[in-house]
Amino acid sequence: MRIFAALVLAAAMSSVPLSAPPARASAAEPGSATVVPVQVTGPPAKRFNLILMGDGYTEAEQAGFRADADRHLNVMWSIEPFKSYRTYINVYRIDIVSGESGISCDPGLDSPRRTTPLSMGFWGRCNPASVQRLITMDNAAATRYANLVAGTTSGNRQILALGNSGTYGGAGGTYATASGSNSMSALISPHELGHSLGGLQDEYDYYQRGVPGGAYTGPEPSSEHHTLLTEQQLRDQQKKWWRWLGEPSESGGPIGRYEGGLYYTTGVWRPSAHSMMKTLGYYFDQVSREVMTQRITAKTMVIQDSAPVDAPVGADRVLWVEPMRPVSHPLTTTWTLDGRELPGDRDAFDLRTMDLSPGTHTVTATVADPTEFVREPAIRQAMTRSRTWTVDTALTTPPDGVEPAIVSATPADRPLGRDDVVYVETTHPAAAVPEITWTLDGERVKGSAADLDLGGLDLGPGPHTLTASLGGRTITWSIDARPPATAYELSEPLAGSGDTYVYNGPFSMRLTGTDDRDGHVVSESRVDGDGWFNYFGWPTSSQLPWTFSEQGTVIDSLVYGRLPRGRHTIEYRSIDAAGNYGKARSFTVTTIAPPPACTRTITGAHRGALAVAGGVTCLDHAQVTGPVTVKAGASLVVTGGRITGALAAAKPAAVHLLGARVQGAVTVTGATELIVVGADVRGVVLLTGNTAPILSGTTVKGALACAGNTPAPADLGVPNKTAGAGAGQCAKLAQGAEGGAYEAVQHVVQ
Repeated sequence: MRIFAALVLAAAMSSVPLSAPPARASAAEPGSATVVPVQVTGPPAKRFNLILMGDGYTEAEQAGFRADADRHLNVMWSIEPFKSYRTYINVYRIDIVSGESGISCDPGLDSPRRTTPLSMGFWGRCNPASVQRLITMDNAAATRYANLVAGTTSGNRQILALGNSGTYGGAGGTYATASGSNSMSALISPHELGHSLGGLQDEYDYYQRGVPGGAYTGPEPSSEHHTLLTEQQLRDQQKKWWRWLGEPSESGGPIGRYEGGLYYTTGVWRPSAHSMMKTLGYYFDQVSREVMTQRITAKTMVIQDSAPVDAPVGADRVLWVEPMRPVSHPLTTTWTLDGRELPGDRDAFDLRTMDLSPGTHTVTATVADPTEFVREPAIRQAMTRSRTWTVDTALTTPPDGVEPAIVSATPADRPLGRDDVVYVETTHPAAAVPEITWTLDGERVKGSAADLDLGGLDLGPGPHTLTASLGGRTITWSIDARPPATAYELSEPLAGSGDTYVYNGPFSMRLTGTDDRDGHVVSESRVDGDGWFNYFGWPTSSQLPWTFSEQGTVIDSLVYGRLPRGRHTIEYRSIDAAGNYGKARSFTVTTIAPPPACTRTITGAHRGALAVAGGVTCLDHAQVTGPVTVKAGASLVVTGGRITGALAAAKPAAVHLLGARVQGAVTVTGATELIVVGADVRGVVLLTGNTAPILSGTTVKGALACAGNTPAPADLGVPNKTAGAGAGQCAKLAQGAEGGAYEAVQHVVQ
């Protein structure tokens, strides 16, 4: 969702006057506010400052706002590039007390208008010409609250406001908004930051849900992730995302050219089938991630500080730079002396070791970010900075009295991830290079640099304790090296064995991520190698499991959980609050044809022979005592229950034997559709001349013989249990004696 200029103007013109918010008093009057530093990695002037504020949360609901803010942040830290560049960001939460609970026009234009400090509302603040999901606010009021955070300005901060609502909605413009507690709301906020911070455009092929967007007829879009060019033109002209073409997309599928975007259905193309800017739940693709990396890093300084460069320096001192420190990797610092590159990557250069010839020399330090998130040379150049000194050997550096000491470091109030880069920042004496003493679990770690890459230490599952010491000060961190665990729970299948299951209709999946430390755990899944998708429960409620079905489920004109019929591999994993990924595991689901619609249904007890001469007869947990015969062209569906007698079908349209017991032989010949799954047959089974028969997860006490079926019967990866001999096409299917039918579909892995 994106605020159009007209809506922004309307919101600004209709803003409600608000005096400067006071610090919170004990009475917590409406409009009072408290600034809470959530994460401070450096001075606001040297960081990108994210300011979270809430609207429509009463004094009694402030704990709810804190929980909403924590969930939004933890989901954001699981998404690149926020995950890698977390240390570039200060986060401040502003707890604003509202006199009324909730926000205006939630969910409809006929819903109450509420008086809240930020005047937030759906429908673009109750504008009938807007759309329901668009949440806007009084931007002037938001600015006044943001000004409470000392050291931040409009140039180095981003406001994200959460409305006290469980209804889906948000907006991105100058400021970003999102509903606080909708099941998908923690994914709305990074999407809206994609607009507000990254300047990214929506990749939706509609504006009003359920209404096709029509054809785009304009010129080449200015958007970095929309184009009119073909893939070949992108390459030939070296435009837009040509450097990423063909790469596996971070949001699934290859980077290429997919029609639809900018609210148009045709005539304009985007890089990925579904990235975060099109479908909430997926990651930013590489094209959008590169833009977001540029925007985050541009809010900071690649070189935070350095030895003074405004005058010549002597050759008897140490030169230094203080680079930024990403979580995922260190920046590189290279030094040149009179144009000659010196070996090594270090943040300090001791001129005294160079034995410089008399006269003047030029020394340059260049700090670069080697991230693989960026391929555009102009962006990479913007993420590279240099400092140059003139060194005059005739000058003498006076004593500065500065002792080596630690002045700041990676925040120690939360556990580190097992692959984090940890840093300390020190004083910079002119006559010494501070050397850090690192210890891990009491043992000295090789090296004395200002940063330490934990990923290179091959840490066991932990926990571990890391310390950095210098000048009488020691900083201690706890390292969370244990990955989170993920449990999956599926609705009951027709048959299942190990991690392989069979369904003939919709099924549900619940993922539960747990960790041995406090903090929000983010679970994800992906289907058949597509993009990782955030598990947020079901769009209508985070407490409901995700539902897969052949056609999907339409909710507010969007389709969720569509899964074509066939065999699918579903991977799952979790990310803990420290940023550790659990190992991806998987299970396999095969979805098969549902039974035909019943024209006659039998339940309860049926005594005597049963003949199915036409239509579709369904035995729904029935107890049939006597033989069952199915005539040519007729269909039989047996779900549960028992048949005490033989089952014989000759040229039937369909036979489905699902989780039922047959106390006799089963003979099926020439069936157009034959599905036997999870059944228990106490006699022989003879399958001849059938089309694509399925025999899966079934127990056969007698012989199992198959011939002339096209193709041969399939067990769909769930073996059958047989006591008798197997013959013909079913010889291999009869070898699954150690297989088993469905027991329970609940697994926990790390």
